[in-house]
Amino acid sequence: MAELDIQISIEEGNWPSEDALHALADRVLEAAATYLRASQKQPFPKMVPEVSLVFTDDASIQDINAEWRGKDKPTNVLSFPAFPVKPGKVPGPMLGDIIIARETVEREAAELEKSFDDHLTHLMVHGFLHLFGYDHNNNTEAEIMEGLETRILAVLGLSDPYEGQDLKMEP
Repeated sequence: MAELDIQISIEEGNWPSEDALHALADRVLEAAATYLRASQKQPFPKMVPEVSLVFTDDASIQDINAEWRGKDKPTNVLSFPAFPVKPGKVPGPMLGDIIIARETVEREAAELEKSFDDHLTHLMVHGFLHLFGYDHNNNTEAEIMEGLETRILAVLGLSDPYEGQDLKMEP
């Protein structure tokens, strides 16, 4: 049984096909949902929750970042929870939106010497955790969120993306 209803929209950018993105998102977000339920005892709504993934380009995400966060620059991923939620609390049936920018993902993957798909997987997990109320605004929050990311990525067969790095708090 599916844990999530995943909606995909390719808005801008040179992304893989919708089918390829859906296959990746199904695998990644279902693994993340299963992990949160099992290890964090994360309650889910009675209905199958919906998450929206929007794939776009740097120009588009820069506009969104400027409008909603007051940061006039592109970023890799933005998450917009449909309802305010705290980790461990029941989210609404619509989890929210995850928006990812192609050029930034590509550039960061090259800088990190990781495959595009591995970095995209990490950003999907990162954005998904934001929809459940996880954040990285201080060291304590960052440690919790990055620990979850690392363990979920391990379930997916990927290495620790933060190994050897300081905690990545939001500037």
